[in-house]
Amino acid sequence: MTVLVVQYEVAEEHVAAVEADAAEVVAALAAAPVEGVRWALGRLPDGVTFVGVLELADGVENPLPGIPEARAFQQRLAGRVVGDPPMPRPLDVVGAFRLFDGVPS
Repeated sequence: MTVLVVQYEVAEEHVAAVEADAAEVVAALAAAPVEGVRWALGRLPDGVTFVGVLELADGVENPLPGIPEARAFQQRLAGRVVGDPPMPRPLDVVGAFRLFDGVPS
């Protein structure tokens, strides 16, 4: 299992657009026959910082680049981010309860 996390801040006027784009990605993932993939985007209490999590089962390649809605999300995000562009980082899961596949719960 691979887990990637990304955190970024967007300009306040773009928050609703980022949330709408995330809903499109979720709908596309639900409609696509993707196995072994979990994706989530959350917003922190400051209202402008988002945290994304992507989980890929062992042997599963990231399908997001091949999903038009996910590509559009990333392309539009580039113009909405405040500061440095977001960089996904691996997350070493050291404990989880029913959150990640492949981790004992």
